[in-house]
Amino acid sequence: MAKKSPKPLDRAIDALEGKWKLRILGVLMEGAQRNSELMKRLDSISQKMLAQKLRELERDGIVKRTVYPEVPPRVEYELTKSGQKIKPLLMMLEQWGEGL
Repeated sequence: MAKKSPKPLDRAIDALEGKWKLRILGVLMEGAQRNSELMKRLDSISQKMLAQKLRELERDGIVKRTVYPEVPPRVEYELTKSGQKIKPLLMMLEQWGEGL
């Protein structure tokens, strides 16, 4: 029996699940950020967890990682075109959260 492909909502939830992904995207919504900037803005995230979640978001095509050929190397993360489509949703969640 062939395995059913996940529904679009299921794929979206899987791509954004967990405590940190939406928070990371909320920071990246403001523009490209370096790892150290993300660490400052996301108070209690560990470096390991941040790296893991950024890799997952990059794998899913939501975040783009750019390495600049400088010494020391500079790495920035930003939303892809697909990731930009999440901005209205994040803004609505933020407005909704203000009312809670």
